[in-house]
Amino acid sequence: MYYIYFVYVAILASLMLNECNNKSQPRWWALMVLFAPVTTPYFIYKSRKESGIILFMVFLTTFSAVGGIEFYLYSKYMEKNRYSHLPPVTRQMIRLSEELKQSTANLDQALVKLENLSKVESRINEIKKTIEFIDQLRNIMISNQEVIKRLVKYTSDYQSFFAGRNLDWVFNIQKFYNNRNVTQHYKSLQKYLDNFEELLKYTYVNFYNITEHKSKEHFKNYDEYYLRYRRAVDSHNRFNVKRIDFQNSFLKKHPEIKPYLPGERQTETFRLWE
Repeated sequence: MYYIYFVYVAILASLMLNECNNKSQPRWWALMVLFAPVTTPYFIYKSRKESGIILFMVFLTTFSAVGGIEFYLYSKYMEKNRYSHLPPVTRQMIRLSEELKQSTANLDQALVKLENLSKVESRINEIKKTIEFIDQLRNIMISNQEVIKRLVKYTSDYQSFFAGRNLDWVFNIQKFYNNRNVTQHYKSLQKYLDNFEELLKYTYVNFYNITEHKSKEHFKNYDEYYLRYRRAVDSHNRFNVKRIDFQNSFLKKHPEIKPYLPGERQTETFRLWE
């Protein structure tokens, strides 16, 4: 850090020294610029008066750019090393927590997108898009569950360490994801996705038999798939209400873990696809 700044100031002082030699000005100006670069505009004005406006603008632009770059590099450095003073076990727990926070946000956004796709009127191209997205959403769910399992296991492995340092927020995250209301919610979500996908795949394959030819046989099969899907929606919404109630009450007691829990946009019931 600061390498760019020091090089810049050294060049600035050298240019000022050259200016002093050419304009027969005191050489200590260059020394002042070296230790206090912000004085440069004053010396430019003293040396060149109004004709130095272009140099002043050049200085202002380059000084601002160097300052911005240094601030960015410093911020990145602090972000990278903000936990360097903590024990390795705590640092790893924080990394897992941040990973869970991002994973939970990804799942939240994916469910919102699925909800929006479900509202689209049934057309064959939209059906295909939804089928493809459900497959992506499954991978997001798997990734989220893997992060949760890693965090829960890590908390258990180092239980005595966290207890000795009164890191209650660690155990509260573990308690939340181990709760039956939460685990049942994830299971019902998986079942909902399975039934929704089956309905969409059948509709996609037999789209014209259902919409154009009005085949009784295909209508009958469609109704069976739709009923299974509807039962899955109703079941998931019931489990979702239970999970919401539990989450709200849990957050009142432990508001510090809110970033690591499912987002507010996951609290709405799923609407039926039509």
